[in-house]
Amino acid sequence: MKIVKSNDKIIEKFDKISDKEAEEALRTILKWIGEDPSREGLLETPRRVTKAFKEYFKGYNQDPSSELKKTFGDVEGYDDMVLQKNISIQSHCEHHMAPIIGVAHVAYIPNKKVVGLSKLARTVEVFSKRLQTQERLTMQIAKTLMTGLDAKGVAVTIDATHQCMTMRGIKKEKATTVTNYFLGKFKDDLGIQNRFLKFISEN
Repeated sequence: MKIVKSNDKIIEKFDKISDKEAEEALRTILKWIGEDPSREGLLETPRRVTKAFKEYFKGYNQDPSSELKKTFGDVEGYDDMVLQKNISIQSHCEHHMAPIIGVAHVAYIPNKKVVGLSKLARTVEVFSKRLQTQERLTMQIAKTLMTGLDAKGVAVTIDATHQCMTMRGIKKEKATTVTNYFLGKFKDDLGIQNRFLKFISEN
């Protein structure tokens, strides 16, 4: 691990781990759970898991703000809510590395410019492809959209199932968790906030 100083902040830079080192660590885990990593069915498992992890956690190598740089001003003064519902989320909790599966509802009020609709989903995707808590994930999406779009307001709701409590621990299979984060007009104006909540509750 290397320590570097940037803008008066101490930042930890971890040495890059190779695919080979990651695969060896997974072989150790297979032994730890009581398996034989040399048996035929598991020979390729460390490589496959390493490849899967690159997909699960690709958000660490992506910049969410870069998705919001291209905006469109030719919207004839549109200044009402833009809402995208039911954006699928597949993330992993940072406490047990168990899947978090659910949906996000994202809305913003433009300030002269709008962004391509796919960019809202991409912002959700970047942050979800990291180890997360649902609370932080909700806030990160909202704050990034607010800043990146210079929006008048942003609202984010996530409704998800955490397999760390459906498959282990308390094992409540039907439990879901809902988190909300409001900024700008969505926070200051309950009428706008309630419109958002009404829209996302409708099928």
